[in-house]
Amino acid sequence: MGIGDDLKKQALGASQKAVEKLLADEKRAMAVAQALGSVQRGKQALDRGQEELMRALNFATRSDFKAVGKKLSGLKRRLRELDEKLEEIARQ
Repeated sequence: MGIGDDLKKQALGASQKAVEKLLADEKRAMAVAQALGSVQRGKQALDRGQEELMRALNFATRSDFKAVGKKLSGLKRRLRELDEKLEEIARQ
């Protein structure tokens, strides 16, 4: 084991102990959970706002790119299937 691995192991152990101490108190654990929930709700609201703004400006949104990516993947798969069929027909 190298020095980097030892440092990673020590850092992981220290962070684990810190989290255990932080969450040992039920009130602190609830406060942390509420804070995380607030952050997640804020991020969702920000994402929705960004998507609405992009649509209002007639720009492609992240979900549009994901949908196009899925369609392209399907087309690539279908193209491979057709190519294999054509090769099989050509061999006969």
